[in-house]
Amino acid sequence: MKAASRTRQAIGYVLLCLVALAFMSPLIYMVATSLKPEADTFTTPPTLWGSELRWQNFADVFSYLPFQRFILNGVFVAAVGTAINVMVAAFSGYAFSRLRWRGRNAVFILFLATLMIPQDVLIIPMYVMMQNFGWVDTFQALIIPWAFTALGAFLLRQFFLTVPQELDDAARADGAGTVRTFIAVMLPLARPTLAVLAVFTFISYWNSFLWPLVVVNDVNARATIPLGLQAFFGQQGTQWSLVMAASVISMLPTVILLILLQKHLVRGIVTSGLGGR
Repeated sequence: MKAASRTRQAIGYVLLCLVALAFMSPLIYMVATSLKPEADTFTTPPTLWGSELRWQNFADVFSYLPFQRFILNGVFVAAVGTAINVMVAAFSGYAFSRLRWRGRNAVFILFLATLMIPQDVLIIPMYVMMQNFGWVDTFQALIIPWAFTALGAFLLRQFFLTVPQELDDAARADGAGTVRTFIAVMLPLARPTLAVLAVFTFISYWNSFLWPLVVVNDVNARATIPLGLQAFFGQQGTQWSLVMAASVISMLPTVILLILLQKHLVRGIVTSGLGGR
């Protein structure tokens, strides 16, 4: 029986490795292509590696276009948008879960109903608003419209509902008011859920393409990473090795963020209502 169990376990591991390899194959090919000379990008038959490992492609990315500016813009927009979203979600989630006020549940249902509206539908009215505010081609237009989402409020509300009411009562017995209870008791407990929301929000800002394409006019000054990658596709042709090198570079901030917050992610997903409970 033990031998049969070990055999099934080994077969399961092999199948999992094959599935993981299938999912990772595009990433592997992207990294391999980023290290190829341009002449080896489209060879017949296709090869995984080129005739040499051309690390110079990564340096050429920054000389071909102001890619460092695109990275700084993307980090700034994503970081500020994430900070605002997390802060607003924490306040609104606490208000929807712990504070008693008339119409709370009705407002929360209306709040959640906004999740059913595709963001693409909001592009035109949002652009008109930005134009009326004089924010077109500014960082405010890239950050503010998407910094207030119902998803964040939902995640934090679901977490705060799992916190025993006795903690609030104990804080009030010690003389803490609503604000102090929120800051000193609730926020430290909510760190895993805040980490999940921060990762989701940062990735959403970082990968956003349609809205920056609409609202940004000066690509060299305001473009984020997705618009910067589009700039590699010119009328004179496309250098695919540079496109792949730029794509590899664009992955690094999100990978670093996931590594830094990985210990909070699993616990945060379970306690915030995304774990299937």
